[in-house]
Amino acid sequence: MPENTPTSRPRVLSGMRPTGKLHLGNYMGALANWVKLQDAYECFFFIADWHALTTDYADTSNVHANIDEVILDWLGAGLDPDKSVLFLQSKVNDHARLFTLFSMITPLGWLERVPTYKEQQENITGKDLTTYGFLGYPLLQAADILLYQPQYVPVGQDQVAHVELTREVARRFNQFYPKVGRGGNAVIGEILKSTPQELLHVFPEPKALLTPSPKLPGTDGRKMSKSYDNTIQLTDDEATVRAKLKTMVTDPARIRRTDPGSIDKCPVGDLHKVFSSQEKIAEVTEGCSTAGIGCIQCKGWAADSLIQILTPLQERRASFYRCASARDS
Repeated sequence: MPENTPTSRPRVLSGMRPTGKLHLGNYMGALANWVKLQDAYECFFFIADWHALTTDYADTSNVHANIDEVILDWLGAGLDPDKSVLFLQSKVNDHARLFTLFSMITPLGWLERVPTYKEQQENITGKDLTTYGFLGYPLLQAADILLYQPQYVPVGQDQVAHVELTREVARRFNQFYPKVGRGGNAVIGEILKSTPQELLHVFPEPKALLTPSPKLPGTDGRKMSKSYDNTIQLTDDEATVRAKLKTMVTDPARIRRTDPGSIDKCPVGDLHKVFSSQEKIAEVTEGCSTAGIGCIQCKGWAADSLIQILTPLQERRASFYRCASARDS
């Protein structure tokens, strides 16, 4: 188990389930922030293949191929093995061992109150999620995190409850099994009526490092998600991006070309706010509100901005794919 030292950079850890090629929502929600963290933190990022089994245990045929797609997208986005530790969860057996130990001390009610537990049961249909693995996946997350003793876990607001559960598990474990070392704390030594000793925490309690997550709609206006089949993938070529944006919903007030609209009420406007330059956003805002531009032109400009972001990612991804193919041939 790696130990933090006073001279080391703050450590962060996060993971991602291998569900196949990543989309813009994955990129803006986590991956782009991970790339930035590499220069300021000691980073551990893992592909959570055991977590994929919590919902897809009945069919594991795509797991290995999905792992390859995710790591290629990571490298294409800029995660650097010389700056960060990138690894596969199932290759480190201590994740499962620590999960087992935590399951012995964690009250059932703690797991049942995790907000995403009931939400996913309601939203994921066609799968039997009445399993111990699905109920216990936040505890496996706690083991994933605490095994590496990070100070911070980069997450979005919807995952803060998982970090809080991790902190509670660490606190409970430390109370049951404190580690006692000599020296340093005379007060505790007096309480113990022995030579000065220090009660050491086995697991420091990590803090959530909130990841800025801009509003990123899918092509149907809802949150971009594979389950909604409304994503723009990081590997989509220019023709595919433009085709997807042509079908994207817009401000419902713009029924006719001459109707004015608002980018604040338009999913395409949300994409401009994330990916376009300030000059282009101003031009879109003016053109939309005065009906000076049509939705087709606005979508074309949004596609231009997306392609400018995606092209270097795809070029890096392709270079890593060629290297991997040459190695395996």
